[in-house]
Amino acid sequence: MKAHDGMYIDGAWRPAASGETIDVVNPADEQVIDRVPAGTAEDIDTAVRAARAALPGWAAAPPAERAARLGALRDVLVARKDEIAETVTAELGSPLAFSQAVHASVPIAVAGSYAELAATHAFEEKVGNSTVYQEPIGVVGAITPWNYPLHQIVAKVAPALAAGCTVVLKPAEDTPLTAQLFAEAVDEAGIPAGVFNLVTGRGPVAGQALAEHPGVDLVSFTGSTAVGRQIGATAGAAIKKVALELGGKSANVILPSADLAKAVNVGVANVMSNSGQTCSAWTRMLVHRDQYDEAVQLAATAAAKYGDRIGPVVNAKQHARVRSYIEKGVAEGARVVAGGLESPSPQGYFIAPTVFADVTPGMTIAQEEIFGPVLSILRYEDEDDAARIANGTVYGLAGAVWAGEEAEAVAFARRLETGQVDINGGRFNPRAPFGGYKQSGVGRELGAHGLSEYLQTKSLQF
Repeated sequence: MKAHDGMYIDGAWRPAASGETIDVVNPADEQVIDRVPAGTAEDIDTAVRAARAALPGWAAAPPAERAARLGALRDVLVARKDEIAETVTAELGSPLAFSQAVHASVPIAVAGSYAELAATHAFEEKVGNSTVYQEPIGVVGAITPWNYPLHQIVAKVAPALAAGCTVVLKPAEDTPLTAQLFAEAVDEAGIPAGVFNLVTGRGPVAGQALAEHPGVDLVSFTGSTAVGRQIGATAGAAIKKVALELGGKSANVILPSADLAKAVNVGVANVMSNSGQTCSAWTRMLVHRDQYDEAVQLAATAAAKYGDRIGPVVNAKQHARVRSYIEKGVAEGARVVAGGLESPSPQGYFIAPTVFADVTPGMTIAQEEIFGPVLSILRYEDEDDAARIANGTVYGLAGAVWAGEEAEAVAFARRLETGQVDINGGRFNPRAPFGGYKQSGVGRELGAHGLSEYLQTKSLQF
């Protein structure tokens, strides 16, 4: 799609306050493919004012009406699915097949789930001599990342609209074209003017202005723990609610009774998916000492198959960051068994699918989020040791457990300090709550739990 040269505010594309622009670069060939406006605090203020003006009408709309508009939005996204995939591929570098299967399809499923929830959720209930109402929290400032550009937008905007909130979205500057396409879809779906507003721009300028704005009642942010900490502090000073989906260093625990080959192969695929740019990726594989050497060989063989099947990382800064972690891994004594620093392409921000063996829990690559196609394999002595290692980071976003019997896997999963665990390769569920323990965040996204983040409670006693 061709970029708009303005902001989507109050139901129309309007000129930006400044003439500054942001280059949109295709990370596969490092070429500028378009430019979008660099929003300012003035643009944010205009958008928030539009959202506040639209709030009373949208909040008062019957849930069935909000459900109908979300259903229409889902239908528009379905009709534009191919364009969505092509846009994500152009600005993120994702292989087209992955963009079609994940980047376009998952947000459609999530949008559909909130169309249904808006119609079926109990926004009021009787509790003894009280009637308890769930009401929209107000104006939502949504700040989204680049790694799953449309999914992250829909996972915030759809529940906010279902709840009766209005929204100002500040998307990542690396993937603004997908956000503009979403704004077009909102307009085509007939969602009233001012209910959804889009301001493209840089995080320290537009993002900070949105987080600080006194007209915003809730800030929903997905991104790094460092930035999440800043947003939490800003919101806390104003006693403003936040929903933070932050970093991860998820453990993939393979118990001795598991199908080792299947667990390793699925685990490698999970890490290489989206070029490793997934906050919930199982980037630490924990294997019993007796099966360790076999698992390392299996993982090295599996990773080699992804050499020409994954896209680049998003930009030059991320490319340098991932390479620096590979260098740290080698310097701290880990052993590269696949990939490494040699680039698989002379052009673009490509990183070879990389697997480290002989990783110990205290190493940098076992503690910090790399956000690239890099897997660390650690050995454990027994289940207590595995649990200690798995829980031994500041993060707690996701994870996986493999065992011969489901009950064994579930028992171990209950010991993990993390928000979501896949059992023996469990499938993604767009209605299951997603979010983290510890420094992986505050609050939940998706399903009814995601909807509740955008609601506040009032009780009337009779």
